[in-house]
Amino acid sequence: MCELLAMSANVPTDICFSFSGLMQRGGNTGPHKDGWGITFYEGKGCRSFKDPLPSAESAIAKLVKEYPIKSESVVCHIRQANSGGISLENTHPYTRQIWGRHWTYAHNGQLKDAHQQLTVKYHIPVGETDSELAFCWIMDQIHLKYKGNEPDEIELFTFIASLCDQLHELGVYNVIITNGECLFAYCSNNLHWITRKAPFGKARLIDEEIEVNFKQETTDKDIVTIIATQPLTNNEQWTKMSPKQWQLFKLGCAVASS
Repeated sequence: MCELLAMSANVPTDICFSFSGLMQRGGNTGPHKDGWGITFYEGKGCRSFKDPLPSAESAIAKLVKEYPIKSESVVCHIRQANSGGISLENTHPYTRQIWGRHWTYAHNGQLKDAHQQLTVKYHIPVGETDSELAFCWIMDQIHLKYKGNEPDEIELFTFIASLCDQLHELGVYNVIITNGECLFAYCSNNLHWITRKAPFGKARLIDEEIEVNFKQETTDKDIVTIIATQPLTNNEQWTKMSPKQWQLFKLGCAVASS
């Protein structure tokens, strides 16, 4: 299985601390050595870094770890391949455009017979994975339902949650989706989240000997939510999501859920 990491914040924030822990799981403290990727949003624009090499050994991952790119929305993925070969085109996250926004998606799990069960017409996969196919299918369903009329965010992501329920029936479907404003997390079997806000304290990584005092790095108005497959710190209280539960975050705050 792969692992997911995402962030939603109310101010531009770097994800260097959490990413430092996750990248070690990509071939060092974990088996997820078949590539990694991360997408940062800056306004309506986004920048992505991807590498089919293990994140624990990747020079690009080291750059991301040491370069504090500040963003309000981030999606990251480390891969343990089970569908599609080890290649750049099969490396998450995947990005598509709809309603003038870049949508980014990363999936942990495996879907049985996805290429027989899911038909796409408007959003065609570039790679071979069941993950990208599922994303393209979701984008197609949104296009078919709403055409050019973008609904309000709660209606839209509630509809996406119903599509995730259908994909959950095909296998394990833990997923992160963002349009740069809202960050959506759907749990099939394993997903955790934590919201950090004042009063801030210290956090200590599980996978690397790094501790940070967020009180020294933040203001009292900052709100930052981190979503991860497994908790990244061992001295904080993470919330474990239940199967078929979903959460929608905006600017670090939970705005809707199942």
